[in-house]
Amino acid sequence: MARALLTHNLPILISFICLLFIHHVVVSNGISDVSNESFVFLPSPNSTNDGDRSTMFLPLFPPKEISRPRDEQLSRRHLQKSPSSARMPLHDDLLLNGYYTTRLWIGTPPQSFALIVDTGSTVTYVPCSTCEHCGNHQDPKFQPEMSSTYRPVKCNIDCTCDNEREQCIYERQYAEMSSSSGVLGEDIVSFGNQSELAPQRAVFGCENLETGDLYSQHADGIMGLGRGDLSIVDQLVEKHVISDSFSLCYGGMDFGGGAMVLGGIKPPSEMVFTHSDPVRSPYYNIELKEIHVAGKALNLNPQTFDGKHGTVLDSGTTYAYLPEAAFVAFKSAVMKELHSLREIEGPDPNYKDICFSGAGSDISELSKSFPPIDMVFSNGKKLSLTPENYLFRHSKVRGAYCLGIFQNGKDPTTLLGGIVVRNTLVTYDRENERIGFWKTNCSELWDRLNLSPSPPPPPLPSGLDNTNSSANLTPALAPSLPLEHAPGKIKIGLVSFDMSLSVDYSALKPRVPELAHFIAQELEVNVSQVHLMNFSTEGNDSLIRWAIFPAGSANYMPNATATEIINRLAENRFHLPDTFGSYKLVKWDIEPPPKRYQLRRLGSPAVRHSFREGNKASHLLAKQGSKQAMCNHLLIMESPPVSVLTTIQIQVFRNLVAGVDCLEAESSELAR
Repeated sequence: MARALLTHNLPILISFICLLFIHHVVVSNGISDVSNESFVFLPSPNSTNDGDRSTMFLPLFPPKEISRPRDEQLSRRHLQKSPSSARMPLHDDLLLNGYYTTRLWIGTPPQSFALIVDTGSTVTYVPCSTCEHCGNHQDPKFQPEMSSTYRPVKCNIDCTCDNEREQCIYERQYAEMSSSSGVLGEDIVSFGNQSELAPQRAVFGCENLETGDLYSQHADGIMGLGRGDLSIVDQLVEKHVISDSFSLCYGGMDFGGGAMVLGGIKPPSEMVFTHSDPVRSPYYNIELKEIHVAGKALNLNPQTFDGKHGTVLDSGTTYAYLPEAAFVAFKSAVMKELHSLREIEGPDPNYKDICFSGAGSDISELSKSFPPIDMVFSNGKKLSLTPENYLFRHSKVRGAYCLGIFQNGKDPTTLLGGIVVRNTLVTYDRENERIGFWKTNCSELWDRLNLSPSPPPPPLPSGLDNTNSSANLTPALAPSLPLEHAPGKIKIGLVSFDMSLSVDYSALKPRVPELAHFIAQELEVNVSQVHLMNFSTEGNDSLIRWAIFPAGSANYMPNATATEIINRLAENRFHLPDTFGSYKLVKWDIEPPPKRYQLRRLGSPAVRHSFREGNKASHLLAKQGSKQAMCNHLLIMESPPVSVLTTIQIQVFRNLVAGVDCLEAESSELAR
């Protein structure tokens, strides 16, 4: 959901006088934070106003606890760089859930939370065990009394204090009439098994009250990535443990999830950068100058995208919002290019969505029906958008899509939400005051960046135990190997598990690639590591065996990675969309490395000859075949039963066609 704030309605004259006095001060507030000083209008996709995606009030000045003087702000650029970074997977889906989440572990022993990543918020907060009015969220509330490393932040001159003036507090209010308030605490924060960054002490909010959407949402809380002292990014930079940069990569229209990095990464050579001025605005802004539709520039004043805060990039907002003149021109230009489509009513009568039918369900074919869009920056560089970057699926009409770009009321600010950067790596290079964009497949980001497999987690602080007692395991998920074969005692080649779903396999088969993507997200591994090993049916139910192999070309899986996967399975920290019906995990195993790469052990000369001939066919198909034929070939090979021989051929073919994304529609064609 968009994280925009509701502030008090101060008289315009007072706001203007305030602006005259303090316009030269560098502010460092996120787009979502409360302010009682002044406000700016930005849109809310969750509220209505005569059928339009209406505007919302956003703060212009930072709350007391996150302001900083200009010299301190500028000095941050010269912090010593560190090679450490925290690689973290993203979960959920922007349009289905309204947000993306990642996991943080807080306390000793660690307590896990699913937090919405929000570049417009400057504080990270989770529900506290003392909360008087908190919703039923994804995970149990944080229990400060159970953490040996938790410390309350005592009242001081730099924060807002409670009535007793003993402890620092925070409060956030949002336009959709939701709010969060609580106390500030400090504890050890850990970033998961893909992170090379050691756990760090950080300040966060411990909620005592939440209302509205914050109360009803599935996610536990917010991870604030905006500019400000309480931002998790600012805190890590101040400790000199990461460089002043972070990156987000949102999944596409077909698959949610994605990835994020706290700290710097080597930017791909194709990444397009634009200047982001922290003095101009407290928000992450970019210098957008033109929008082209089908190669033609919109006829607009060059200053159209420079009003008020300019063009703001906000990960917590779902859609994109343009100034009135820009939206009218954009809508007209797009509709002129839609020759074979029919305009239809939107899925929700409360909104005046602009929707079209007749484009088909194959996302890869949308560019044949909808025009390309280019965003041109002040430096002449451009970001090319595909239809999934400005459309969302019509929820009631198959093969229909709606514009995900709206008018921003009468406000001249341009707001670009997550839809614009789907399947785009966005690097917020705060140290060099720039933001970069690189189109890619976010579900396979680490492979696309040619990053090595995740390093083993760094040593935990004294007393921080990242394992869980076997007493917490459910009987159905008890280890099937003797205790002496537990992770840490053997070399682990793969982790396998059985999944029972209340879906007939004939209906499930076309969605196997999609299911594999969700499994990869939930277990925080690359989708290329997830393999279907076997299946059986019982009535209308399906029993599928999956295996998680080592990343890349590694023969062994790090013990810490295997342990984390097993913990997720054992503790039921595994969630699939409702569209897959009810499901349960039946058992798991850890196994030594399979002999999948050892051709000399495959049996008779005839078997080895068959293997070589199969690989020849795979190479030829990968070189000359169509995308449809390649996806069909891959799904045939992966259809059970899958032998060791076939597993090798699958791996060979996957490597050959690593850039091909086999979509659900293509898989459905094979299933028929």
